[in-house]
Amino acid sequence: MSIEKDIKQQKPFKSSYQKLVVNLIYTSNWMSSEQQGLLKPFDLSSQQYNVLRILRGQYPNPITVNGIIERMLDKMSNASRLVDKLLLKGYVSRCDNADDRRACDIRITESGAEILKKIDVLQEQADEKMKRLTPEEAELLSSLLDKLRGSED
Repeated sequence: MSIEKDIKQQKPFKSSYQKLVVNLIYTSNWMSSEQQGLLKPFDLSSQQYNVLRILRGQYPNPITVNGIIERMLDKMSNASRLVDKLLLKGYVSRCDNADDRRACDIRITESGAEILKKIDVLQEQADEKMKRLTPEEAELLSSLLDKLRGSED
């Protein structure tokens, strides 16, 4: 289906750029909804999931909250609040930073790593929808998105 049909567009877009913006927003919201549905049974938000993935990538080394913020997909997230919620769930641990007394080190716990393993299985199944694109098309789309943001290499 096309974006025009999906949103029941009555009049043509003013430009291909306007169509692109609408399509990107629509697709982003669709992908977010899919991700939320995947994470709901685990009582995790997409931002909490992002923090856990960052911590898994950093493991076994700790990372500060500021380090998490630098890597977050959603730069508007309150990383301290997210870490607090994950701490209550037992998915992360926090301890004093040896180099900076104002900072604290965050690490993923075994429970956090286990929940990610369970999500990984479901994520692989959900990623099947992405296979509507060939690997080459996926690379091209990703490259074009980088170019759009002005961050192409």
